[in-house]
Amino acid sequence: MTRALKVAVQMDPIQGINIDGDSTFVLMLEAQARGHQLWHYHVKDLTLAAGKVMARMQPVTVKREKGAHYELGEMAEYDLSEMDVVLMRQDPPFDMAYITATHILEHIHPKTLVVNDPASVRNAPEKLFVMQFPELMPDTIITHDAEQVRRFRQKHGDIIVKPLFGNGGAGVFHLRPEDSNLNSLLEMYAEKSREPLMIQQYVPAVRLGDKRIILVDGVPMGAINRVPAEGESRSNMHVGGRPEAVALTPRDREICERIGPELKKRGLTFVGIDVIGDYLTEINVTSPTGLQELARFDGIHLEKAIWDAIEAKRQ
Repeated sequence: MTRALKVAVQMDPIQGINIDGDSTFVLMLEAQARGHQLWHYHVKDLTLAAGKVMARMQPVTVKREKGAHYELGEMAEYDLSEMDVVLMRQDPPFDMAYITATHILEHIHPKTLVVNDPASVRNAPEKLFVMQFPELMPDTIITHDAEQVRRFRQKHGDIIVKPLFGNGGAGVFHLRPEDSNLNSLLEMYAEKSREPLMIQQYVPAVRLGDKRIILVDGVPMGAINRVPAEGESRSNMHVGGRPEAVALTPRDREICERIGPELKKRGLTFVGIDVIGDYLTEINVTSPTGLQELARFDGIHLEKAIWDAIEAKRQ
């Protein structure tokens, strides 16, 4: 019998989540069903002082009832080193605030198990970590240099331009060979941010969908396909992508076998990778999603596998 764990959930405000799509919500439901105690706090409620990591938190209970999906208790200050687990589940952008939170949580990990490992989250941003596996990817560059971007476009014609630390498909553009907006687009990015861009060869197979594969401790456990809406090149569900059931192909398994051991070694318990056609495009480690969609289409409840993995590390 697994002992009851004290679990602090660092997330965006629970009041605003979509209980039919939010992966953090089903992780909380599963933890509660196993008898674990839950607390809720926002990243802004963290304090690092004299080597201690404190957070102003509220005990929370959750239920699948729209408009009444949570109940919060009294706010109090807690020492996070006295928790068994912290789920780091706030959404990106992966900015300095996010990075600072990983530094703070590193002070308590692994005595308090932080999922995912905060140092590994910091060192494996989605669009940079994936570049360690170029043999699995479409041709890709990360650069500030407009001339490099122009050469890359001349080489491929069809390209995707992405902000390096965005999420949910925000700021992602598909530029076709006849599109004359590249210079304006680069100027716009330069005004908004000092960060380089990711420029990727366009993979036409995206019209058939962008597969989200969920790995637990480096092992592929299931996948959903996200099909772009008509007239849209992005498949993210935030922008109208349609989820559908899908099976893992031999190429998907090959990709997972290549990256899985590295994920496990880095303490990345819950990861979602994106695969278009035969190509790995992103490795999502900050706040992966897809659990509820997978459960609806395939009846696979990976929140159970994730909690099995967490409990095994806390025994």
